[in-house]
Amino acid sequence: MDAYRVLIKPSAVKELEAIPKEGRNRISRRIGGLAANPRPPGCEKLSEDKYRVRQGDYRVIFLVNDESPEVIVFKIGHGREVYQ
Repeated sequence: MDAYRVLIKPSAVKELEAIPKEGRNRISRRIGGLAANPRPPGCEKLSEDKYRVRQGDYRVIFLVNDESPEVIVFKIGHGREVYQ
């Protein structure tokens, strides 16, 4: 049973579509896993409710809202570009 609902912003969907297929599939599975565990091992806290997970060279930046329970993915990209 998934405890959290995962929402992906349209801009993040475009960023995901720009990633090569093999990497895209891995990132999609990683994002899907956030529904069961929004703070998985290896997750790094960036601010009060903002987190980051790594998948290879790529990073997924997301917000966790425990009150509603939902995870909002708002940025996906290569590690050297995602923080700019």
